[in-house]
Amino acid sequence: MSDSWIVGINPVEGALSNDASRVREVLVEQGQRNARVQELATRAKELNIPVHHRPREQLDRVSGEARHQGVVARYEAPPMGSENDIESLLEAAGQNTLVLVLDGVTDPHNLGACLRSAAAAGATMVIVPKDRAVGLTPVVRRASAGGADRVPLIAATNLARALRTLKDAGVWITGLAGDTDETVYGIDMRGPVALVLGSEGEGMRRLTRDTCDFVAKIPMPGVMESLNVSVATGIVLFEALRQRSDKR
Repeated sequence: MSDSWIVGINPVEGALSNDASRVREVLVEQGQRNARVQELATRAKELNIPVHHRPREQLDRVSGEARHQGVVARYEAPPMGSENDIESLLEAAGQNTLVLVLDGVTDPHNLGACLRSAAAAGATMVIVPKDRAVGLTPVVRRASAGGADRVPLIAATNLARALRTLKDAGVWITGLAGDTDETVYGIDMRGPVALVLGSEGEGMRRLTRDTCDFVAKIPMPGVMESLNVSVATGIVLFEALRQRSDKR
């Protein structure tokens, strides 16, 4: 475990709401009058978390390039989950299993946005490779707008092996790629499913793709050839939810 700084109103609020036991202190900018910041300070005090009022320069220093909005929190980040956690999460979710797999997303803003969409969709977990991908950094946490505190993030040492664990548990795996005729609207996403998206530039790796049961694309009649991975993630997750809510 290591300490990191959670920066901004929404990320601090997410940490206090979902993982307050790991928040070590909250720093509030001196003279800050934002009502939401004051509310966060009050909540932290109620949770017996130290609150310190500090000059803006100190918050700027710990925030780096991120915009802190007058509040930051020092957070003892837990390690990400491992492949050993997959089976128990699947067992708890049962037929409602909805897994997001990101094969090599390296941009922290993209991972954060994907976590936000996964949390909004009620995903069972998000699986990423332990290497060749961004981890749960402060930038990721901020970009997730609290999503990082609401959905389990699994760092798989061997992604193909993690996918086989999903398959052995009865999860059907659909990978997204542009070079196929099948579309995500033609894939049955009811029941236990996992959705796999590749890296920003190269897409899924060959071994990852070979492990998928289906490969489908998001049809795009416009002039663009591809979508940002976080946008594609939101589309396919909520297509799965649409199908699951269809009672026909």
